[in-house]
Amino acid sequence: MARRVINPDVTTGHLHNLTPDQDAAFNTFKDIVAKARLYTPAADPDRPRPSHDEVTLLRFLRARRFDPKKAMKQFADSEAWRAKHNVEALYASFPVDEFERARRFYPRWTGRRDKNGLPVYVYRLASLTSPVQKELAAVPAERRYQRIVALYETLTRFVFRLCSALPRPIAPTPISSCTTIIDFDAVSLNLLWSLRSHLQEASTLATANYPETLSTIAVVNSPSFFPTVWGWIKGWFDEGTRRKIYILGKDPGPTLRTLVDSKDLPKAYGGELDWTFEDEPSLDDAARELIGEMPKGPVVFEDGKVVRPAVPSPSDVPLPASVPTSGTTTPQVSSDHS
Repeated sequence: MARRVINPDVTTGHLHNLTPDQDAAFNTFKDIVAKARLYTPAADPDRPRPSHDEVTLLRFLRARRFDPKKAMKQFADSEAWRAKHNVEALYASFPVDEFERARRFYPRWTGRRDKNGLPVYVYRLASLTSPVQKELAAVPAERRYQRIVALYETLTRFVFRLCSALPRPIAPTPISSCTTIIDFDAVSLNLLWSLRSHLQEASTLATANYPETLSTIAVVNSPSFFPTVWGWIKGWFDEGTRRKIYILGKDPGPTLRTLVDSKDLPKAYGGELDWTFEDEPSLDDAARELIGEMPKGPVVFEDGKVVRPAVPSPSDVPLPASVPTSGTTTPQVSSDHS
């Protein structure tokens, strides 16, 4: 097939690349969320660091096209969702072995980055074999949901932050989205139908609470029935995300190599990297130099180091007035899990 060029704009509307109007909207947004007690700036004497980094705040603002009031609504809803599901404590106390098992059901980081420095994820749907599906189905629905949350926390609090600390062409703009290859090779229509509600749940959760985390999405080895599948799933994505999706067919290598260097692209997709979906992330030299091996379980990248997240005390997480502080169904976490 003819080579297409994928050259996404991953800096416009991001930190260090805001127009004067966007910068003004960002300052307005920070003022609004601070007054609503949803955000505590670093200048507050009670906090050594802000409650949310600017990368996170800006993702919500970009998702609402720099409309501070609309971004405030989504951010407030997401903060209420985090309080309801006790996300900070959930992530900090998530068992390492269960966390590692959960990775097999969702897109996995290759350990490599694209030409802009964004992490490259792969989702090989055929790896969700019948035994794997049965294992997934045996997990209670609430726990499956919590696993998705934990993996998104890893994406935003570990992978993005780590990649932002590595050399990259777009520096000093931080990394806040990922490149994803979705592999339809050897996938049946029945498999996709059986997974549709599970995949939709993950997509809905991400759109609402982890906006603007998807950059390029490359669909490879698309089957003849893909138009049918697209009819099911296109409603899961907003218009902006749909514009980032490339359908590449059976020979994706020439096009993918315009976005990802061959040494960082798995062999199955036309590159040189010896990596399969079942493998652990294969960190590049810069990442290995900084952190050594890929850590297991829930971690965050903070102040240049990999650390375990601490279970917050209630006073560490100010709740908006609309969020009840009791009577919600949240995981119970004891202090000895920190």
